Amino acid sequence: MGDHVHVRLGQGLSVSEQGELIEHSRCRCGATWTKVFDADGEDPDRPGPS
Repeated sequence: MGDHVHVRLGQGLSVSEQGELIEHSRCRCGATWTKVFDADGEDPDRPGPS
């Protein structure tokens, strides 16, 4: 019998009250993951000061 390999399937995105981006994923076996991207208050479309 082979080993199980988790395949992360994207389930959507949300935003926390603090402005953090939250990515939701799951595997077909039922395992779930949540990844949080910190909000740094900067506009991602504009470069920071040099």
